[in-house]
Amino acid sequence: MRHFYRSHLAPADVLATADEFFPAIGLTQNTTAPRTRTYSGALGGLKLSAKPEGGHYTFVQVDTDQMGESRLDRNVKRFFVSLHRTEDPSHAISANY
Repeated sequence: MRHFYRSHLAPADVLATADEFFPAIGLTQNTTAPRTRTYSGALGGLKLSAKPEGGHYTFVQVDTDQMGESRLDRNVKRFFVSLHRTEDPSHAISANY
């Protein structure tokens, strides 16, 4: 599956957060290239890229080798939440009914 997120963090900060987050869930880093990372493990494999996008945004794209809503995909979404919390630590997530 392909997931994306637009962040206010710099690409280097996004990659630093990824380097902490994904090994913590059991994935090992396979390659390191400018603005990209690949990880693999028991949950599957993923490729992450962080590119500057017009203005002050960073476009974060994650491609997994899983079908549907897998555990790896849910962890990618948790990673995006951790990016959001890094951007704005005072933001409180609440349900909108």
